Order: sequence, then C-alpha cells, then structure tokens
Amino acid sequence: MSGHSKWATTKHKKAVIDAKRGKLFAKMIKNIEVAARTGGADPAGNPTLFDAIQKAKKSSVPNKNIDSAVKRGAGLEAGGADYETIMYEGYGPNGVAVLIECLTDNRNRAASDVRVAMTRNGGNMADPGSVSYLFNRKGVIVVPKGELTEDDVLGAVLDAGAEEVNDLGESFEVLSEATDLVGGGGGG
Repeated sequence: MSGHSKWATTKHKKAVIDAKRGKLFAKMIKNIEVAARTGGADPAGNPTLFDAIQKAKKSSVPNKNIDSAVKRGAGLEAGGADYETIMYEGYGPNGVAVLIECLTDNRNRAASDVRVAMTRNGGNMADPGSVSYLFNRKGVIVVPKGELTEDDVLGAVLDAGAEEVNDLGESFEVLSEATDLVGGGGGG
C-alpha cells in the first residue's frame, strides 16, 4: 500500500509498465540479433533485419540498443546468445496438424516447453516430417480496396512475382513466395 504518498503510487505503476517494456525490448533486440546473424548486418540486403529494426523503432527501442544488437548478431561485437530456429511437429485437438517454429538459445528447454504446451492443450508431438509436408511458407500482403479493382492490383503485383490475388470483400490478399515479399521487382 502506498498510503497517502503520490510518489509511491506512481512508483508502483511505473514498475509494472517498465517491466512490460523491458520484456518487449528484450524480445525485439533478440529478433534483431538473430536476423543480423542469419542474413547479414545490412538492412538493405536483409529484409528480416529491416523489418525487425522498424518494429523496434515503432516500440521506441533506443537506437544505441538497436545498433549494438545488429553488431552482436553480425559477430562484429562480442556477446549475445547463440539463438537457433527449431521446428516441431504435432497434432492439436481433433487431429489438427500443427507446425511450431521456435527461436531458442536452449534446445532442451524449448523441446520441454513445447511438449508441455501441446499435452496440456489436448495435443501431442509427432515425428519429424509427419506434418511439415502439409505447410508452405508464403508471403502475404493485404491491400485495402478503396478505389482499386482486382485488375489494378493484378497489374501491379504480377510483375513483382505474386502468385495469386484473392478478393476478401473489404480488401485484396496477395500471395507470393516469402523471399519475394520485400524488395522484389517492379510493379506500378
């Protein structure tokens, strides 16, 4: 209880907000490190890194923290955990196929956490390759309709490598290969 002290009340509220913000910052920094490690330190040539930096800037992560995360991820600066991406396969309730992609610095802990989450929610783990063939990684862009027609959208995106355009009512959904999503070809 803070009693009658206004600062004590402010301090307790601030502690909760700062804890949430710190957790968010740590997650964003980790994503930047991993993107820099896997695709290089140049955001112009690494769309994943570019996206991670933009998200961090939107969440007010300081530029100094972003820059040092890029350097750590690219190996230009010491420190940082060795993160890796691991895929798990399983079946959810009623036999629904589930493909889980994890980013972790500890394989054993991640495997245990995923297994616990699956069993507690009515699912079970599957052998590698048993459900992954059902999934494809795709790039998805949703374009608000406004004054656009389907022909306008098709004309603009087919040159850039889009595979499919779907009319969702209020918007258009453009599907492409994930690698074509950022920085791809021309279009109008």
